[in-house]
Amino acid sequence: MLPPCNSDALDPQILLIPLSDRWQIYHRLQELMIDCSCPPDGSLRVQINTVKEAILVRSTVMQILAPRHELVQWLENCWRKS
Repeated sequence: MLPPCNSDALDPQILLIPLSDRWQIYHRLQELMIDCSCPPDGSLRVQINTVKEAILVRSTVMQILAPRHELVQWLENCWRKS
């Protein structure tokens, strides 16, 4: 879903997001002050400059697109590790 994070990369990353979810993700990334855009070609372009931004983008996409059972499993894994 997301390309590997390259700390030297300054080019926007193109996320393959269903059109039905694109605007919700776009608006959440805007709230998080992550530079992104939705050009006319239907893509969601995200500028990822830091590891923190990469984590926030992944978390946002996961929260909206992941099935509930994956989110539950992820949360249970977090609880076990803490």
